[in-house]
Amino acid sequence: MAENKQAVMEELVSLAKRRGFVFPSSEIYGGLGAIYDYGHYGTLLKNNIRDAWWKHMVQYRDDVVGLDSAIFMHPMTWKASGHLDSFDDPQIDCKKCKARMRADHVLELFGVSADKQPLEFINAELDKLRATGKLKCQNCGSVDLTPAKRFSLMVKSNLGSPTDALSEENVVYLRPETCGGIYLEYKNTIDSTRVKLPFGIAQIGKAFRNEIVARQFIFRTREFEQMEMQYFLHPSMMNEAYEMWRELRWNWYLEYGIGKDDIRWYEHEKLAHYASQAYDVEYDFKSLGGFKEVEGVHARGNWDLSRHSKFSGADLSYFDEKTSERFLPHVMETSVGLGRLFLMFLDKAYTQEDNNGEVRTVLKLDHRLAPIKVAIFPLMKNKPELVTKAKEIFDTLKIDFMCEFDDNGNVGKRYRRQDEIGTPFCVTVDFESLEDGCVTVRDRDTMTQERIKIADLQKYFWEKLR
Repeated sequence: MAENKQAVMEELVSLAKRRGFVFPSSEIYGGLGAIYDYGHYGTLLKNNIRDAWWKHMVQYRDDVVGLDSAIFMHPMTWKASGHLDSFDDPQIDCKKCKARMRADHVLELFGVSADKQPLEFINAELDKLRATGKLKCQNCGSVDLTPAKRFSLMVKSNLGSPTDALSEENVVYLRPETCGGIYLEYKNTIDSTRVKLPFGIAQIGKAFRNEIVARQFIFRTREFEQMEMQYFLHPSMMNEAYEMWRELRWNWYLEYGIGKDDIRWYEHEKLAHYASQAYDVEYDFKSLGGFKEVEGVHARGNWDLSRHSKFSGADLSYFDEKTSERFLPHVMETSVGLGRLFLMFLDKAYTQEDNNGEVRTVLKLDHRLAPIKVAIFPLMKNKPELVTKAKEIFDTLKIDFMCEFDDNGNVGKRYRRQDEIGTPFCVTVDFESLEDGCVTVRDRDTMTQERIKIADLQKYFWEKLR
């Protein structure tokens, strides 16, 4: 399994770079660890996934509104939320090669569950392994390792003059999660819109975490995009709302091509002190060798609003006019990483199949997510009449669909290129097209071809690409 997952991951990484989906950031300078840039097709795919989430979370609902809060927030935000005091991982260092490791991940290799355990517990378990000689550096094999220490995941920055960089008065933090801005704008949202409980606030934006070790391609990165929705409600509504959102989020995956056997619910045994329920949607990654978290659905109680109310002095309570009750709303959240969904859909869509004795690589993405919907080819690039007609079709279809004009190489090579970026349909303009007004439309998944009138292409693709 390990060799197979490594091979699949290498193939995905290679495809992603070769076809313009994902590039290592700052590669010409040697790269920057766990930071990635999205190329043309990657940007299109990522935006389509983002838009699919937004449609189901906001556009299709009348009880969820949108928000785009700033990355920088008042530093007291993170003191109130507890991030400054406890948002960290246990780190151990190799004194020989200076490699960093997550202590809880090292202990897991020996069957010790140390997730969210205090440093005292982790160091005691590490000492047991030291005594047996089993605790070694994962990089060089040295046994000279430091004790575990707290490693803050917060990325510290500075606002003001660069010469004041060391002044604590100017310290700010890049947000480690987007929901912080939602809580700070909860009151403004109520005051400026007509929302009534229960209602949600959704947003998509960048978040930053100073990971000790960030690997597994775009699954775990230091800069990433989150898509979160915080649903505010009366505590008596929590169980019903929680099950409703679990079902809605589960069905979203099924709608966009993820199979029932590809995902599962993982129930957290250890809950944060403010939480009453916590489930993750896990996807069975071929490239990562098993089920990994892609989304969390959590019942958070009124912890967040109570803390921000306490630290800011603002009244964040809600007055229910029907019952004349004033209370702090409880929060049910859904939180998903856009990069993880991106990798999930690539992992699911990546297919290698026999095609008359040759291996065909194809991304069988849901049509709505595919970066390019239709590719238009002239049969031969050195025939001006074919090129002109193909560009006319391209100019017509691009108004409604993300299209691509391609005249590079023979048609077979163009098909293979479009298969690898997941394009559902290819249109070829040949000499007969100039006579009968028809073109050849080729289906990505079945590879079947049919002649369609040029005048009917718009209607044809509207029906096929819904």
